[in-house]
Amino acid sequence: MATARGGRVIDGAAVARDLRHDAAVQTAELRAAGMTPGLAVILVGDDPASAVYVRAKGRACEEAGMHSVTLRLPADTTEAQLLSHVEALNRDEAIHGILVQMPLPRQIRAEEVIRRIRPEKDVDGFHPVNVGKLLIGERDGFAPCTPAGVQELLRRAGVQTKGAECVVLGRSNIVGKPMAALMMQSGESADATVTVCHSRTRELKSHTRRADILIAAIGKARFVTPDMVKPGAVVIDVGINRVEDPTAKNGYRLVGDVDFDGVRQLASLITPVPGGVGPMTIAMLLRNTVRSARMTLERRSVATPSGAGAR
Repeated sequence: MATARGGRVIDGAAVARDLRHDAAVQTAELRAAGMTPGLAVILVGDDPASAVYVRAKGRACEEAGMHSVTLRLPADTTEAQLLSHVEALNRDEAIHGILVQMPLPRQIRAEEVIRRIRPEKDVDGFHPVNVGKLLIGERDGFAPCTPAGVQELLRRAGVQTKGAECVVLGRSNIVGKPMAALMMQSGESADATVTVCHSRTRELKSHTRRADILIAAIGKARFVTPDMVKPGAVVIDVGINRVEDPTAKNGYRLVGDVDFDGVRQLASLITPVPGGVGPMTIAMLLRNTVRSARMTLERRSVATPSGAGAR
C-alpha cells in the first residue's frame, strides 16, 4: 500500500499481480497432474471497451500458462447461435470456465445465456445456482469476481470486518447484491453488519457517515464526497467513469464513484481509480478458473480410484 495525504492507498494492481502469480503457480501444478485450466470468453459485437477487456483476459490467461479461447461473434448473432456456442463449450473438457462478455446486443437475453452456462463452469459467478450458494454460504460455488476482489483487498489490507458497519452503495446483480452477501457471511473478511443503499434510499448521508467500510458501486463520477464519509473509514471505490479531460491524450480520463482527493483526507484506507479494484477482477477470474479445473480433477480422481483400470 502506498501512502497518500491522509489515509493509505490500497494498491490493487500490486495485489492483483500477486494473485496472478499464484494462479500461474497453481496452473503449473495442475499441468503436472495432467490438467491445464482452460477459460473461454465469448465476445458478441465490436464494443471497443469490451474488446479491450477481452484481450486483457486472454493475455492474463496466457501469462499464467492457462489454455485460453476467445470466440468473436458478429453483432447480428442470434440468441440461438450464441447458445449453441455456449453448449459446445459446456461439453468441451478442455474448458473449465466460460465467460460471455457483457453487454450483449439487444436481440439476446443476457439472463437466458447466463442460465445456460453450466454452474461448475460459471467462473463469473452469475448463474442462479452460484448466486444461491453465495447467499446461503455454501463454499463450493463461485462468487462474482469484482465483489470477491474487493473482499480480497480488505483481507490483504488487514481490515477488521467482524461486527463492522459496512455500507454498500448500489444494488446491481454484478456488484452491489453479491458484495452485500459476501460481507454478511460468517467467516474471514466478513461478519459485517451490512446496509445496502440505492437510488430510493432516504437520508443517504445518514447511512454513509455511519460506515466503517464504505463500498461505492453506483456508476456516478465522484458521487461520494467528504461530507458523506466518517473519519477513519475504509473506502472502496468500484466505479469506473469517463470524464472529459482536454489535457489527456484521449480527451478523457477515468475516475471512480468517490471524490478521491477530498475523501482520502478522511479515510484510513482508500482505493484509487484506476489501479484499485479494477485489476482485481481479472485476477479473481483466473483464480476461479484454476479452482474450477482443480475441482474437475478431484471429481475425476473420485470417479477413477487409484489403480483402477490397471492390468
